[in-house]
Amino acid sequence: MQTKLKGGTMNVALFGKSFSDEGAVYLQQLMDKLKSVDCPLMVYGPFLEKIQKKVAIKSPVTIFNTHEELTSGADILFSIGGDGTILDTLSLIRDSGIPILGVNLGRLGFLSSISREEILPAIDKVIQGKYTIDHRAVISLQSPEGLFGKVNYALNELSVTKTETNSLAVVDVFIDNKFLNTYWADGLLVATPTGSTAYSLSCYGPIVTPGSENFVITPIASHNLTVRPIVVPDSSTIRIHLGGRNHQYQVGLDSRYQTIGTGTELIIGRADFKINLVQLSNKDFYSTIRDKLLWGKDNRNYPASFKIG
Repeated sequence: MQTKLKGGTMNVALFGKSFSDEGAVYLQQLMDKLKSVDCPLMVYGPFLEKIQKKVAIKSPVTIFNTHEELTSGADILFSIGGDGTILDTLSLIRDSGIPILGVNLGRLGFLSSISREEILPAIDKVIQGKYTIDHRAVISLQSPEGLFGKVNYALNELSVTKTETNSLAVVDVFIDNKFLNTYWADGLLVATPTGSTAYSLSCYGPIVTPGSENFVITPIASHNLTVRPIVVPDSSTIRIHLGGRNHQYQVGLDSRYQTIGTGTELIIGRADFKINLVQLSNKDFYSTIRDKLLWGKDNRNYPASFKIG
C-alpha cells in the first residue's frame, strides 16, 4: 500500500558515507536548492566532515550522529550515494518511520533511484508533495537475541556463509517447524522482496515485487543442481540450524556481520515495522527494473502503442 503525503517546508536530513569530486558538483546543487526553498538542514556528522571542504554550505546546519538525534528533528532523510548507503541508514532510522529518498551517486541503484540529473526536479516534487511512500518489509533476526544489538533487522537479506574454504556449509531449514531441506552449499540467503534484486538475484533468485509479503530462500552455490530458490510467506517463522565441519559461520544483516559457532540455531521472521522509501510520481518498481536491468532496449520488447523515450 502507498500513502500520499503532504508537501510544504520540511526538515531535511542528509546522510552519506563518501563521495567523489564529480559527485561534489551535484551535492552542491542539492545544498543550494534546499537553501532556496528554506528547508532546515541536518547533516550526518562524519559525512559533514568529508564534504565541508568541497561543498559550500551556505546555511546553518544541525549535526546528527545517533538515532535519537535524527528522529528528534528530521521529517525526511536524503541518502546520498548508492543502495549500500540506504542500507546503512537503517541503524539510524530504525522503526521511526522517517521516509528515505535515495539520491544515486553510485552505479546501479535499485533503491536510490534518483539520478544525479534528477536531483533538482526531485526536490521540487518532494516539496510540492508529489510523491508517495513505498512501505518495505523488514526481516528480523529473533534469535540469538542481541547478536546485532538493537539493530537486529535488515532491509535486503539475512545471509549465512561459511568461513572455511575447504568444507561445505550444511544448513537445515525449517518453515513453521516443518522441515524444508538440508542445504549443502557455500551459504544461504533469506531475502525480502526488496532484497530479491540484490544478493539473491546474483544467486539466480526470482525478482519479487515489493508488496508481495514473501521471503525468498536462496542457496549460495548449491552443490545439488536440483535445489532452487523457494518463495515462502513472510508471516512464516524460519528456523536455520548450522552444521557440517565448519567451526564457524558468518551471519550478515545487509552489510553488518557477526561470527557464530557451528550448532547455532537462527530464528527469523518479519519485523513489526516497515522502512518507508520515497517514490516520485514518475517512478515505479517496474520502470526501475526495466531501466537498471536494461530490459526492452530492443523495440520489439514494447507494445506497438508504447513510445520509447
